[in-house]
Amino acid sequence: MEHALSPTTLIELRRPRPYPAVSVLTPTHRREPYRAQDHVRLRNVVAEAKKQLEADPSVTRERRADVERQLDQALAEVDLTYAEDGLVIFAAPGEHQVWSLARTVPERVVLSDTFLTRNLVSAEAAERPFWVLSVSADRVTLWTGGPERVTEARIGGFPLTRRVENFDAERRERIGDNPSTFRDEGTRHFLKDADSAMSAILRDNPRPLYVTGEQAALSLLDEIGGVGKEAVHVPHGGLAHASHEAVWQAIQPVISSENRRNTDAVTRELESAMGRKAFAAGVDEVWRSAREGRVRLLAVEENYRVTVRGEDGGHLIPAESGDLDAREDIVDEIVEQCLETGADVRFVPDGTLSDASGIAGVLRY
Repeated sequence: MEHALSPTTLIELRRPRPYPAVSVLTPTHRREPYRAQDHVRLRNVVAEAKKQLEADPSVTRERRADVERQLDQALAEVDLTYAEDGLVIFAAPGEHQVWSLARTVPERVVLSDTFLTRNLVSAEAAERPFWVLSVSADRVTLWTGGPERVTEARIGGFPLTRRVENFDAERRERIGDNPSTFRDEGTRHFLKDADSAMSAILRDNPRPLYVTGEQAALSLLDEIGGVGKEAVHVPHGGLAHASHEAVWQAIQPVISSENRRNTDAVTRELESAMGRKAFAAGVDEVWRSAREGRVRLLAVEENYRVTVRGEDGGHLIPAESGDLDAREDIVDEIVEQCLETGADVRFVPDGTLSDASGIAGVLRY
């Protein structure tokens, strides 16, 4: 199952497909007893997708059989042992994908000539993904992180390793045998290569970057003058050779502190926007501003969801799930629209935007 949505992957997902491109969405659960129900619910929604395919007169028998086969293969790949909060299956002639999301999705089936991506985009923004680069004199490891974990990212040539006979830089640092390890020219070239590789990854997939390592390693990266100067430094040695659990334990307090600072900064910016009348609050007002491309900063509470429907006059009104024309993922629509128009999207803890009913924006004009 896929988890990380890069800009390149998103472009590929949005590419037009031969009709029908089927998007199947269902909420999932991380814990029992609800997880046991997810198996039944998932099979039912896939069966509904097949029912819609069979009822669609524009889908030929051969194409329907192809897409149904792709749906069956996708279903076989789902492992709900590792379920998060939402699951998305994409199936089209000759292809399928399964995405696990750390954000809930409405249950739905959509047949179109493109896949429905807004829930993936919103989940990626809500996860606030980041990179961790763990540096030592003989190994540099890259990790991809989210709210609850880091996993090793074997991309862009990482992990980078350097073979040196009888080389134990961190032990020598501890016992004082080799205080100049990170002033060695070979080490400088090694870390410069790591810096170049990380720069290439950030160009294709920009995220906040945290760098861990001995203080001497962090200082050398600063001297090199590349990605290290813009990264958050975490002085902690040994993580280039460590497990993902050890990296998470070291980085989690730093991430939490950064998130608190970001939330405070968003709150101050929203207060300033109110004073100069460049502020939108509530799902209806923010939705209209997003459609006009006016939102510069969007703030959304992490678990804010609302079901609405459109009415005459272009306004949204509250609705119940399952109502005719109900839009159960309007928040994800707004997030995607704002990102498409270049807005900065920030998810903040529940209760932060209580005066704005869970969603607010700073306007460009």
